[in-house]
Amino acid sequence: MRTPPDAMPQVVFPGGERWPALGLGTWRMGETRTARGAEVAALRAALDIGWRVIDTAEMYGEGGAEEVVGEALAGALASGTVARDDVFVVSKVYPHHASRAGLLAACERSRRRLRLDTIDLYLLHWRGSVPLAETVAGLAELQRRGWIRRWGVSNFDVDDMEELFALRGAADANLGCATNQVYYSLATRGVEFDLLPWMRERGLPLMAYCPIGQGALAGAKAPPALRNVAARHGATPVQVALAALLAEGGVMAIPKAARETHLRENWQALALGGALDADDRAALDRAFPRPERKQPLAMT
Repeated sequence: MRTPPDAMPQVVFPGGERWPALGLGTWRMGETRTARGAEVAALRAALDIGWRVIDTAEMYGEGGAEEVVGEALAGALASGTVARDDVFVVSKVYPHHASRAGLLAACERSRRRLRLDTIDLYLLHWRGSVPLAETVAGLAELQRRGWIRRWGVSNFDVDDMEELFALRGAADANLGCATNQVYYSLATRGVEFDLLPWMRERGLPLMAYCPIGQGALAGAKAPPALRNVAARHGATPVQVALAALLAEGGVMAIPKAARETHLRENWQALALGGALDADDRAALDRAFPRPERKQPLAMT
């Protein structure tokens, strides 16, 4: 498996696999046929720019986003823009499909839509009524079949992770849970109190969805403190918001973008993280205080 350049901020998954600390989200893609061409073009542009981690889910557009990713990736592979091992594709399964039989059927549909033999990382989107032990057994079966390489979870709090890690095989560095994807941004920092430290202690990267607060930390809508820090660095509020998360370590941010200008803007946050100094961090902490007590896990 290829790794990103050493100078690029990275996250390390259990077992040592490394990927860029910035991935591309696809929520709200694939919802209408009329937007399909523009969305595919945006993902092709993202791969040209350098994005190598793409996050999607069977829930997004009821499979439509996976189809967009599959079409874009197939075109990029055919043109030689990327090789298969250069791209890390993440998808997620509905909780009501998380039984052993349900996982097999759902994963097969996702593989078909993505046009992939193997999905790199397959997540349980959130907890449902299927017992975790059954879900973990089903995910292990998908690995044995070669349909997925790694698996993980999404929207799990500390108590959920503790329950998960008590199950046989879940804590295995090579075949067990590889990550937890949760809502995390400068404006929603509750995970820093307990979940992020818990994951760091176990060598698990945290994947942060909605890292710019669904647009609340972008442009003129951004709070003054964020805009001031951005101005000092000749950057944008979005770039600072992303860089601040990446600087925490052990965090992969996955903002969604569907325009080339936004894709380029977000990608440049990779170069900004090391430039944020103590004064910048203090200003951001005053505007977005770190949690001092347990907070409910944020979700969208």
